[in-house]
Amino acid sequence: MTETDPRLHPYSLEILLPKADGGSYQWAIRKNGKLAQRSDRSLHSEDKARENGLAQIEKLLSGVGDR
Repeated sequence: MTETDPRLHPYSLEILLPKADGGSYQWAIRKNGKLAQRSDRSLHSEDKARENGLAQIEKLLSGVGDR
């Protein structure tokens, strides 16, 4: 499932569903359609994955962590 929101431009958030029942969720951030970043940990729910991914996009938009 990909989430596009004009406020997140040029980024979009893709929630990656578990590959097996009881598995964990992950997220992927795309910048202008190209993969920019993936979650480095497994999350227990879709909501947690979305929350974590959106927080990472906020950091990218604010320039936190830019080198």
